[in-house]
Amino acid sequence: MAKCTVTLPDGMIAEIEALQRATNDILQEAVVAGGNVAVEAVRTELAAVIGQGTAFDSRTTGELFNSLGASPVDTSNKGDVNVHIGFNEPRRIQYAQNTKRKGRKTRSGSGDRSYYTITNAMIANVLEHGKRSANQDPTKFLERARRKSAAAVRAAMLEVLERRMKP
Repeated sequence: MAKCTVTLPDGMIAEIEALQRATNDILQEAVVAGGNVAVEAVRTELAAVIGQGTAFDSRTTGELFNSLGASPVDTSNKGDVNVHIGFNEPRRIQYAQNTKRKGRKTRSGSGDRSYYTITNAMIANVLEHGKRSANQDPTKFLERARRKSAAAVRAAMLEVLERRMKP
């Protein structure tokens, strides 16, 4: 039986080995670039819906807008490289004075302060999906941001991959 051996040039083998060693760094940089584009898209859509179409005067403090950000790069159990976009917790303004009734304590047990359990994610969820009991219509700002930024996120990630993979 005939036998044939094909060898790659040494330069090409060195390039492939260098690319293999840098793959994790390249993937992380690409995901961060895509995440930054997505965060800006969500920030733009969030700014457009905060305080708009409310039944009462807006009492926005800017805390929800300022808490939006991306997590550090994370690798899942399956080996997927991810960046999560969301709202930082906890809220800075967490408590308010409680009217203390004689002989009764609040849920927190302190008696003089009531700690809210409202988080930034809960507020964003109400903005996204609405709240029937308060006649608040859904705004779908996250869905619009995802749909509008999908092509830009892919382009940013591909640009990083192409730039880093060139010798």
